[in-house]
Amino acid sequence: MEVTLNIPDEVAKRLSASGGDVSRRALEAIALEGYREHTLTLYQISEMLGLSRVETEDFLGQHHIPLAVIDEADLDREAALFEAASRRNPR
Repeated sequence: MEVTLNIPDEVAKRLSASGGDVSRRALEAIALEGYREHTLTLYQISEMLGLSRVETEDFLGQHHIPLAVIDEADLDREAALFEAASRRNPR
């Protein structure tokens, strides 16, 4: 899905002045909030941002977001998703 955000030029200027792509920063903010709210899983964040599992965990850590505590069945499901993705797209 493609989403368009309209923000004031001055805000866009300030956001881009601090470095990085404003679109990427918005995508990362959505990912972070989705993970905080337990709406998105670690795997979904990984897919959304095009990161490996380790990169996703590092990304969350850089933003001081602890990994969610999940039960064993959820952990197995996440591990299987990452495993299947790594076979499809080896890094």
